[in-house]
Amino acid sequence: MANKIYDTAEAALDGLTFDGMTVMSGGFGLCGIPELSIAALVKSGVKDLTVISNNAGVDGFGLGLLLETRQIRKMVSSYVGENKEFERQYLSGELELEFNPQGTLAERCRAGGAGIPGFYTKTGAGTVIAEGKEHKEFDGETYIMETGLRADLSIVKAWKGDTQGNLVYRHTAMNFNPEMATAGKVTVAEVEEIVPVGTLDPDHIHTPGIFVQRILQGEHEKRIEQVTTRKREEA
Repeated sequence: MANKIYDTAEAALDGLTFDGMTVMSGGFGLCGIPELSIAALVKSGVKDLTVISNNAGVDGFGLGLLLETRQIRKMVSSYVGENKEFERQYLSGELELEFNPQGTLAERCRAGGAGIPGFYTKTGAGTVIAEGKEHKEFDGETYIMETGLRADLSIVKAWKGDTQGNLVYRHTAMNFNPEMATAGKVTVAEVEEIVPVGTLDPDHIHTPGIFVQRILQGEHEKRIEQVTTRKREEA
């Protein structure tokens, strides 16, 4: 069997990056994002990227790092409200943006991984989201056609993975990672722990290793996007 394990994110991305490529980046907010691979993309200097991700990180972390270095040309996203640099670039015309309803974005990624080129959804019908898209009526309701998404590279974050790339995610990190792992021509997974084949319960594997070409283990910061606390009650 081919060795899929790499020591660093830089090594795992070696030979995979090129200017103008499309990258899928998993996670939700700052939870379950492939932060090591994102940092490696920054170091690589690759530019003119189209990045498919639910959001764009925050200033100074996650995909926000690639925005600061102007390596992203276009974002295909759902929610981008936590990043001031994203807002500045978009409003000044420096960054192209393709907005998607969140469920539509998830389904576009899933469809791309399943080999489905397009599907119909009611979400967005009658709004600016529907402009320029094919409309079709089903049972008296108007639907719009959305296309499946594919990427040259998918970077995902999982909790555990085995040496053949079978992955298990935890909690909110399930958002977008499983779908995006199937939709990349090459998928690089970063995990908190690599275990021997046979350690993971087959019934609990979320992404089969056939979808994962490279895997690495590393330390993750797991930064909190918005820290909210309440005052401690007096004893």
